[in-house]
Amino acid sequence: MNTAGHSEATARRGLELTPFRGLRYDPDRVGSLAAVTSPPYDVVVRPDGLHHLQSADPYNIVRLILPQATTPTARNDQAANTLRHWLDEGILTADPEPGLYVYEQRDGDGMVQRGLIGALRVSEPSEGVVLPHEDVMPHVVADRAALMRATSANLEPLLLTYRGNGSAAEVVERASDRPPLLDTTTEDGFSHRLWSVTDPAEVACVQKDLARHQALIADGHHRWATYLRLRAEHPSPSPWDYGLVLLVDTARYPLRVRAIHRLLHGLPVADALSALDGLFRVRRLDVPLAQALDALADATCEGNAFLLAGDGAFHLVDRPDPALLSRTVPAEHPAAWRTLDATVLHATLLDHVWRIPEDSPAHIAYIHDTAATVAKAERDGGTAVLLHPVREEVVRDLARQGVTMPRKSTSFGPKPASGLVLRALDL
Repeated sequence: MNTAGHSEATARRGLELTPFRGLRYDPDRVGSLAAVTSPPYDVVVRPDGLHHLQSADPYNIVRLILPQATTPTARNDQAANTLRHWLDEGILTADPEPGLYVYEQRDGDGMVQRGLIGALRVSEPSEGVVLPHEDVMPHVVADRAALMRATSANLEPLLLTYRGNGSAAEVVERASDRPPLLDTTTEDGFSHRLWSVTDPAEVACVQKDLARHQALIADGHHRWATYLRLRAEHPSPSPWDYGLVLLVDTARYPLRVRAIHRLLHGLPVADALSALDGLFRVRRLDVPLAQALDALADATCEGNAFLLAGDGAFHLVDRPDPALLSRTVPAEHPAAWRTLDATVLHATLLDHVWRIPEDSPAHIAYIHDTAATVAKAERDGGTAVLLHPVREEVVRDLARQGVTMPRKSTSFGPKPASGLVLRALDL
């Protein structure tokens, strides 16, 4: 694998993005390129969403990233067998030469995002090159690692951001003026285009520029932790020293930051509210979702605030008892971390008030879609906890200090569609 590009002598190694031979669907062998794509694996959380994707096309990528079988071993074997079959049948084919890939997303409101897909050298957080900002759940990392081992592939890129506005960004813009390798529009209204960058001079230009920068993990902490685990299992040098990423320069293309909500299984709203008596201010809001979210945004300007739902109404929870926070929120972290809504939710509400284990799928689910979280809580008799998104600059500042936020604190987007380009580690 080409590892050129680290030409600047610096005390801290920078980003090392390398070309690879991408695996891509043969458009003549599938119903449509849009029909074989999927959101990232952790966004496909509803069974009806999974069924819809499986029904869209027999070769939808969800059959690889979320294989369905009775046991974990059977699921991973199924994914590996499916991938081998698709390669043998020419459903997926490898591009003839290694390259970096420019990826563009557009929506109907005029939003445009472009970035570079490549194989990035995996680095520990202590190296200060790729900065995580959230904790991970060990069982999820173990699950993703088993799938990657079985398939010997990176099936979808994780999303990283950096602030450069340099020569790498110019290569991205020049590539987007050429005819794309693919151009498709998915049912969510997003259009997707992909170009390859194979010219050695352009690749070297990108690598030299990126070697000066560090990146923030915007989406894909569990996959990055998986890359680290698998790299440690294989003697270096090996293809496992690298992992598939989409790198977006937010100086050119700022990302949107949204919250990830919690669904508390088996905790009725009435019980959740009763436990808050005397600890938080609680106000019932008999208003539509949009107005309730506006009230939440206003309340977060003054301190920690949450929306609880699931009983047909919304309940604004704010003004926590300062003595409660001092007892439950760890004091050794910076003030910016201690005052995060996600910190108070996990350290105070989940751990202390409701006593709900945050890493148990039987007790808690993490859902990106606000309306879906409320609907499922109402349907199942649980409690939806809705959060207001944290600002990107807060995320980045904490990451630079080496401070990780509570798991599933943020959702950066738009996220890359899965299924447009894959990386096989044996090519």
